[in-house]
Amino acid sequence: MRTLPSSAVLAVSGLALSLVANGCTFKATIEQIMDTTSNVTGTTSSAHSWVTEDGLLKPEHKAIAFLTLNQSNIQQDLAAGQGEYLTSLGTLLGVPAHQQLAYGAAAQSRYARGLDGTDRTPAAWLSALQETAQPFRQNAPARVQD
Repeated sequence: MRTLPSSAVLAVSGLALSLVANGCTFKATIEQIMDTTSNVTGTTSSAHSWVTEDGLLKPEHKAIAFLTLNQSNIQQDLAAGQGEYLTSLGTLLGVPAHQQLAYGAAAQSRYARGLDGTDRTPAAWLSALQETAQPFRQNAPARVQD
């Protein structure tokens, strides 16, 4: 079995140490994602308004964050009328498990009618998919905030 030369081990160790010393943290990465997400969605809120003090995403922002980060996968699921990303989004929008297949078919129909049209922003998609999910929700608010 081959071993790495000690210079390679030292180089990798030095790189890891410099990243830690420079403050490269998971929290910084999350904040960068949230800042990018807020820029994409056109909101003026800061990343700090999206997360709790514990660093967890606030419930009212979960659907838009999920859609923003997974839009191409959701698009594929919409075309098929089913899939794990569409099911997960449906769950975030308040669609119960026993209604997921019907929601998937309705979302597929909405997608075919132009959801993939000129306004491809996550906020526009979320608005259309919230309307589509409304008849399938149980005891859910009329609209999830974005």
